[in-house]
Amino acid sequence: MKFEQYAISEEIKRNLAQLGFRRPTDIQFKAIPSIMKGEDVLAIAQTGTGKTAAFAIPIIDRIHGEKNSKRSAGIRCIVMVPTRELAQQIGGVFKDLAQHTRVKIFSLHGGVEQDPQVKKLQAGIDVIVTTPGRMFDLINQGYINLGSVQILVIDEADRMLDLGFIEDIKYVKKMLTRKHQTLFFSATIDKEIKKMAFSQVKSSAIRIQLSPEDPVSKNVSHFVMFIEMDDKRFFLEKFVKDNRDSRIIVFVRTRVRAERVAKAMERVRIRTMTIHGDKEQCIRTDVMQKFKNGDCNILIATDVSARGIDIPDVDYVVNYDLPEKPENYVHRVGRTGRGVRKGIAVSFCSGDEKERLDEIQQLLRKEIQVIRISKNDYAETIVPLADDSAQALIAEYENRRKKRKGKTR
Repeated sequence: MKFEQYAISEEIKRNLAQLGFRRPTDIQFKAIPSIMKGEDVLAIAQTGTGKTAAFAIPIIDRIHGEKNSKRSAGIRCIVMVPTRELAQQIGGVFKDLAQHTRVKIFSLHGGVEQDPQVKKLQAGIDVIVTTPGRMFDLINQGYINLGSVQILVIDEADRMLDLGFIEDIKYVKKMLTRKHQTLFFSATIDKEIKKMAFSQVKSSAIRIQLSPEDPVSKNVSHFVMFIEMDDKRFFLEKFVKDNRDSRIIVFVRTRVRAERVAKAMERVRIRTMTIHGDKEQCIRTDVMQKFKNGDCNILIATDVSARGIDIPDVDYVVNYDLPEKPENYVHRVGRTGRGVRKGIAVSFCSGDEKERLDEIQQLLRKEIQVIRISKNDYAETIVPLADDSAQALIAEYENRRKKRKGKTR
């Protein structure tokens, strides 16, 4: 079945065609009809399979069909997400799909001034894609009224519930005075979280679960290399230099690690950008845009960004550090192999991380293929690169010394 055969508005069909959407993915094929009927839905599907469009298409179509003009009489739909990057990403998908329709979309999140956001809300909005913090701030200040809301979407439901947002979700539902539709979408969800999710939807809710045996898209190939923690920077340098024209996301465990790895790459003349929670939102947005535009092909990120990066042509994901939670591995590697493209995920595993690797393999229900490194190859990777790195450090020291000398004259 093609999108042109769906009973949706011609404007949305044109938008889909312009975006290159011809046929629905599995999650779209299963979810769209139920959402169009007004049913509650709990959907679990692999990352990169088109979950956002699965709920955005029917929501936009419904609101567009019920409006006579572009004027908005109140917020009709709330999409709650865990991170700012995800709010921007999903808001972007909604805006692309809502072009030439009567539906007005707005991404609402913290980290930026609220006054421009308030003005936008006061001008009239149909759909807000939002993080809980900023939304509750504006509700308490009286700038957001939920009296007209008919649809509540919880995206990345596992992360929302895992972060303790369940009480926020319950609170929002209590504030929805009208009969409403609830949609839960996620890539992973465990039994306990599923139980909580079911408590927030109608007993008649449609439950959709695709590829439960493998939470990661088949488009992604997985590999692991056993590397000592202190040697990882040398192997990352070699990997980047062996794949100079590739777009690569490097995931690390902490914000401090992100900056350290970036410094290590800078010393060997590899340009990178970092994105993590310590950066101001305007900087994070700028970094994402530059990475998307190809201004820099190496992005070093923490898990805070694992779910907010939707770049279709990422060639490699490198797990410089294995994630503390195995579910985060799914979201990290889901940044590559999106849509119909193929992708590769390579993990650097130190001796201290083998237990995490075992947990990841249990989640995937399969072993990750090992790239074996001979003693000679290991030594050759470290020794020459270590010498280069030392030379770079010496040069950096000499430059600083000269600068200090110049200041004292």
